[in-house]
Amino acid sequence: MTSTRNAPTHIFPLVRHLSYRLTPLFLKTAITPNQITAASLLFGLLSAVCFTSGNYIGGIMGALCMTASYIFDNCDGEVARVKNMSSEFGAKFDDMTDWLVDASFFVALGYGTSQTMGQAFWFWFGCAAAAGASIDYVVDLFYHAQNKEKKDSKTRAAVAASAGKKPADTLDWIIYIFHKLSRADFFMIVLVLALFNVVWILLPFAAIGAQVYWITDLFDRARGFRT
Repeated sequence: MTSTRNAPTHIFPLVRHLSYRLTPLFLKTAITPNQITAASLLFGLLSAVCFTSGNYIGGIMGALCMTASYIFDNCDGEVARVKNMSSEFGAKFDDMTDWLVDASFFVALGYGTSQTMGQAFWFWFGCAAAAGASIDYVVDLFYHAQNKEKKDSKTRAAVAASAGKKPADTLDWIIYIFHKLSRADFFMIVLVLALFNVVWILLPFAAIGAQVYWITDLFDRARGFRT
């Protein structure tokens, strides 16, 4: 268990610098990885509820709940590995939680912003971003099903956990940026923007970026599937 107490050796993901301090506390309890994942889901959904308000306080509370969700999401895998409690169900539950938290956040942010600004297109931006997150989830399920007989097949959580791997070429660097940095530490972006009450600025970028995300994910999975 001592390895989880070691400070991270890489700058990214930033969430690791927070979770490694909390994981040892979980290891001293009887709490299971799936229970930690459930807590991550709860905080993620609470975050979405906060963002539907469209006001400053709601945004701050939503960003803090999202931060907790991301930290817990990182802790569940660490606890599972140390306690040797990894399971197929746990991996699928973790993937589903990631998807629900991401999709609900964008829909809620779009709704709250549209109510505040009185313009419906903000809501549709949020729906487009959520749709992109949903497509990426389906892509992950498809390729995991195709590769489940292979020893080196990876779920979404396993791919995210390999953030320390150094990219080999330009394409790997592009995928690394989208899939290791922006995703793992997205909560930090939300928190900073919430402090300035401009989280809404994410919506048009996310409506496009979410599509880029699942396309690069699809391409990354396809490359791995062929090799």
